[in-house]
Amino acid sequence: MSVESEMFYIRVPASTANLGPGFDSIGMALGLYLDIQGRYSDRWEVIPLSEELSSFPSDDSNYIVMVAKEVAEYYGKKLRPCRLEISSEIPLARGLGSSASAIVAGIELANIAADLNLSTQEKSRHASIFEGHPDNAAASVMGGLVVGWHSAEVTDVLSFPIEGIKVIAVIPDYELRTEDSRNALPEKLAFKDAIHGSAAANVFLGAVLSGNWPLAGEMMKRDRFHQTYRAHLVPHLPRVEELAKANGAFGTALSGAGPTVLCLVPESAACSVQETLQNEFPDFDVKVLDVDNEGSKPLFLEDEHTKSEWC
Repeated sequence: MSVESEMFYIRVPASTANLGPGFDSIGMALGLYLDIQGRYSDRWEVIPLSEELSSFPSDDSNYIVMVAKEVAEYYGKKLRPCRLEISSEIPLARGLGSSASAIVAGIELANIAADLNLSTQEKSRHASIFEGHPDNAAASVMGGLVVGWHSAEVTDVLSFPIEGIKVIAVIPDYELRTEDSRNALPEKLAFKDAIHGSAAANVFLGAVLSGNWPLAGEMMKRDRFHQTYRAHLVPHLPRVEELAKANGAFGTALSGAGPTVLCLVPESAACSVQETLQNEFPDFDVKVLDVDNEGSKPLFLEDEHTKSEWC
C-alpha cells in the first residue's frame, strides 16, 4: 500500500512465547488482534477505541508511533503525521505479546507511511531488536509457529503453519510485569539441566512439525529454563494443567512470562476444556483461540474479522 492511499488499516495478532521448553526461541501467533485504522493528517493523533489503551499517550510520544519513527529513520526517511484509531483484543501484561504487537504495529506503520517495502524477514529483524528476542515479535509478524535465533548482528527465524488444534487461554484477572517474571529466573543453569532443556525443546519442535501432539504435550512439561522458577508467580498453573489433561488437552504451559496459561487441545476437546476451566476459574477469562497463520498485514475493508465462536 503506497503513501498515496488516503486511509490504511493494519492488523497484528497476539502471540505466545517461550512455548513449552522453547524459552526465548519458540512462539506462536494467536487469534486476538490489535487493529489500526489510519489516515494522513497535519499532526499526530492517536485515538484509543479500547478502554485498556486510554492510558497511553495520544500524540507522537505513543509507543507505536515512536517505533514507527525509529524504523523510518533507520532508512533515512520521515513519516507523515497520521490520525490513528487503535483497538486491541490483546490484554496488557498477561503474557500474550501486547508489547510485541505494539512494536510490530509500529513497524507496519513505518512500512506504509514511509513506503519502505520491507520484507517479512526485515520486519522480524526490526521487531526482534526492539523486543530483544524473536519468539513474540516474529510470531506477530510471520504467523504460525516460529522458531528463532537472535543476536545483535543477525536474526534467523522460520515459520510453520499450524492446523488441527485449538488453543485455550486461561487469562487471570491480574497483571504480571515481565520484569518481575524475568527476575525470578536464575542467573546460571547447570550444564545437565541445559542439556535436558535443549533436548526437550528439540523434541517438542520435531513433534509439532510431525503432528505428534501427544508427544509435544509431554515435552511441554519438561522445560528446564523458566516455568519451574516462575511457578510461584502463577499459582493456578498446576490446577489448569491437571484439569486440562483430564479433559483431553495435549499439553499446558505458561504463555510468555505469564500469568496467562495456555493449553494446546484437539478441536474435539476445545469446548470441554474451556467449559471446565471457566467453571474452575470464574473470575478469569478463558478463551478458545485459533492459531493465526497469516501474521501482521494491511487490512482492507472487505476483510472479515470475527472472533472464534468455537464453543
